[in-house]
Amino acid sequence: MMLRQICLEGQSIDCQVKRSRRKTVGLSITHQGLQVNAPKEFSDIAIDELVQSKSDWILNKLAVWGNKTSLDPFGSQNDSAEYLLFGQVWKPKIDAIGRIQMVRDDTHATKQSEHRDLSESARKWIMNWYRQHAEKYFNARIAFYADELNIPKPSFKLSRARTRWGSCNNRGVIRLNWRLVQLPVHLIDYVIVHELCHLIEMNHSRNFWALVAGIYPNFRQAQGGLSRYCL
Repeated sequence: MMLRQICLEGQSIDCQVKRSRRKTVGLSITHQGLQVNAPKEFSDIAIDELVQSKSDWILNKLAVWGNKTSLDPFGSQNDSAEYLLFGQVWKPKIDAIGRIQMVRDDTHATKQSEHRDLSESARKWIMNWYRQHAEKYFNARIAFYADELNIPKPSFKLSRARTRWGSCNNRGVIRLNWRLVQLPVHLIDYVIVHELCHLIEMNHSRNFWALVAGIYPNFRQAQGGLSRYCL
């Protein structure tokens, strides 16, 4: 992966270029910026020309992503050291002997240095805190909605995917992104219902959406809410 900077309409854009044996060129926009996937023989000049030709699309997509809330708790966008849990803001507090606990932060007054000074062990502790809450809540809600759908409670695993909230395979195993635990509970519940319904309808047909609506009538509002966040 090579990082370059390209000027689009007066704006300096970070561009990650990944070359491989593929035959076509692909452009994608994420919270990390612009990524170009190109064949090995595709030159830098050709990449520049392609990016320039797609400048309107790229800038529009970057603006959309710029308005999304990142759910990377240790990313550069979290300089304020705010850690979301079920849509509420928490912060780490370290006592005199170095023990960590998470406390509700209703003032949002955490200093930037508190985030940057976190040790690796503190970050691991926070990750474990997230995972414990995720496993407990996801497990309880899967059991609840499986009963609503009159299906056996499936097994589930936590996922670290960077592009999907959840998934379901033909073996009946549900994967839920651990980052979901940062969202308000009504959005978490929608993702759980969505994946459970795939155990009955492994598609996005009319029957599938009717099944979702029967359990979660406000699913379209939830989809809108999810679109304001990025993994």
